[in-house]
Amino acid sequence: MREYLLLLPIIFIFHDMEEIAGFGWFFGNNPWLYERFPKVMDTYRGFTHQGFTLAVYEEFIPFFGVSLLAYYFPCQVLFGLWYGIFLSLVGHFFIHIGHTIYIRKYIPCFITSVISLPVSVIILIKSAPFLEVSVLTISFIVIGILMMIANFKVAHGVMHYVNKMISGNV
Repeated sequence: MREYLLLLPIIFIFHDMEEIAGFGWFFGNNPWLYERFPKVMDTYRGFTHQGFTLAVYEEFIPFFGVSLLAYYFPCQVLFGLWYGIFLSLVGHFFIHIGHTIYIRKYIPCFITSVISLPVSVIILIKSAPFLEVSVLTISFIVIGILMMIANFKVAHGVMHYVNKMISGNV
């Protein structure tokens, strides 16, 4: 299991670098998205590269932190948490691929989602036998998923705060 643990933050970095590099350009060149998908795009209204980059950095902390803890202090609790976080990243890839298919246009996150998805699924399959099937492990897998959903909301809050600071609205 240890050989897979540090692959999670590496895959996250690989994927999110495409987002950091391309989202500013993408939103600037596709203003029609704000009209066609107002509820989703309100998340990115007032987008700044600095705000988005800080949000990605904030999201990276649990990916790296839990992976490192599980690597140095191997136990079923941390393995379950790691597995849940990895599952949330895989879900994130599916969402990006779905968005791209739905709007029928390349979104900067699609290529690395397509590349990372099969690799991530293989890692999850290969690491699954190392997990004990117990209420504790399954509980921590669920906690890892819920933690990442909550962290996603925190990251967007950080992004909005920085965007407002930059525009002078704070």
